[in-house]
Amino acid sequence: MSTPFQIRSLMVEFGHRLYVRHHIGAAEGNLSVRLPDGRIMVTPSGINKGYMKAEEMIICDQSGKKVQGIGKPSSEIKLHGAIYNWRPDIMAICHAHPVYATGYSTARIPLMRPILPEVVGTIGGVPLAHYGTPGSSDLPETLAGLIDRFDVFLLEAHGVLALGKTLEDAFNKVEIVERFASILFAAEKIGSVKELPQKEIERLLKSAGRLNIKDEIMQHIGPAANSAGAPPAEAEQAAAPNAQKKSGSGYR
Repeated sequence: MSTPFQIRSLMVEFGHRLYVRHHIGAAEGNLSVRLPDGRIMVTPSGINKGYMKAEEMIICDQSGKKVQGIGKPSSEIKLHGAIYNWRPDIMAICHAHPVYATGYSTARIPLMRPILPEVVGTIGGVPLAHYGTPGSSDLPETLAGLIDRFDVFLLEAHGVLALGKTLEDAFNKVEIVERFASILFAAEKIGSVKELPQKEIERLLKSAGRLNIKDEIMQHIGPAANSAGAPPAEAEQAAAPNAQKKSGSGYR
């Protein structure tokens, strides 16, 4: 089991990886790890995650209250805490703003089309979670209907959120999503994009232990796929008030 110092070093390493891979810029993004005692180690708010120091990491209790560290914890600590409470199997979380995937999240288009076997056979798909003000208490609610079936999410107009068994696992899922998004973007510019055969989709989902999302994946096959990400008017109207909420917590 990793020591707290080793975990701090890993947080620094993966913050740097996110930065050099252009998945974050300025003070964007955040990382966290669930510690053996249930507390949460999280990146500090307001600094470039590509240049963090191990001693800058913050430790919070399960409710998100800081118990150790000098700076402020990420403004998303409430979201991280909620996820750890929902998913006891998750030990690390990575939130980033990779360009192509964030483009799809801003266009309100989920990455659920079963096109690449490497995606279907690992993460299955990437649903779109409706908008929640960054750092506010309403953000966890946007994942409530998805958290039990998916490990990676597009946060509407807010990038990618990936859950993992380790920091490396969570980081790799961000990489998978961004590569998928960039390939899909290029393929749509080149010509018609076709989904995998349905039998192959089912085989891949079964091998990945994700047959529970089969019906949701199948909804994104065919002519309706291009418009599948557009929320109905009722959902847009319901989301609009949330966009006006003032959290006062800042972006990171």
